[in-house]
Amino acid sequence: MKICIVGAGAIGGMLGVKLALTGNDVTLILRGANLEAVKANGLTLIEENGNELVAKPIKATSVIAEAGLQDVIILALKAHQVSAVAADLPALMHAGTRVVTMQNGIPWWYFHKIPGELSQPYLGKPVQAVDPDGNIAKHIPIDSVIGSVVYPASEVIRPGVIKVIEGNRFTLGEIDGSDTPSIRAISDAFKAAGFKAPVSNDIRSEIWLKVWGNLSFNPISALTHATLEDICVFPATRELAANMMTEAQNIGAKLGVQFKVSLEKRIAGAQAVGQHKTSMLQDVEAGRQLELQALVGAVIELGQITDTPTPTIKAVYALTSLLAKNLADHNAKLSIS
Repeated sequence: MKICIVGAGAIGGMLGVKLALTGNDVTLILRGANLEAVKANGLTLIEENGNELVAKPIKATSVIAEAGLQDVIILALKAHQVSAVAADLPALMHAGTRVVTMQNGIPWWYFHKIPGELSQPYLGKPVQAVDPDGNIAKHIPIDSVIGSVVYPASEVIRPGVIKVIEGNRFTLGEIDGSDTPSIRAISDAFKAAGFKAPVSNDIRSEIWLKVWGNLSFNPISALTHATLEDICVFPATRELAANMMTEAQNIGAKLGVQFKVSLEKRIAGAQAVGQHKTSMLQDVEAGRQLELQALVGAVIELGQITDTPTPTIKAVYALTSLLAKNLADHNAKLSIS
């Protein structure tokens, strides 16, 4: 299977190494020091048990069109990075190419091909928080899209070297809830590479289960610099997270989403992770752009679409938006100086 991984960072690179080592024709899209390191030494993955896997040689480029036609495109970029590459993706696509979207948060395709009676009034509606100008939808054919939920945590510890922190599950799903030969083939390729890759007939409910925590714990941690455990054991922030999650659950209920665990169990699961910094807190500390629109802004938008009040989410979103603006202004000043 020819597989192009657009955004071969911590998660994309983790997939790339294992998929390449199990016989797939993998091309990595990456840039800068990572690209140079991979070209020179291949891509190394350090597993949880300390075992090192090295994919060498492996195709790598910063120019998407150079990858040629692909059977599968794995979009492993953050949500706010997808629009910048969307126009380049058709160069990789033939009639049967599938695009696996691996962004956190509410995806741009959420209301496309959405099954269920409750959601039909919103069928085909864009999610402007993540695709404000329609650029992503314009360049990625909706029939090519496969949804996914990413559960592993990993990090790039130095150029060309990725360390797995925990997890190996990637849930996949056709966005209309169907079961197709192509999604089964992708799931089988993931499984052959050592990943858990269940196929869900309700990928949106799977997405919401992760969004449920991301929309609350991520911005709270970014604002307070607290870990998941800290947020959950401190009564005031635990209550704040619960209030945000309740508002989100009310939105999901109007869209027919099935929350498979209780709110308290979801919070307990976050607490059990321990002294872990959320991805948004890590981005704050590194001075990177925050995934605010997909994780929080899009949930507010879905609240407006379904006429569901989200006062607590809006308040936290306002504070985190100012934080994001201050980070961006700081970075702009540094680039000028």
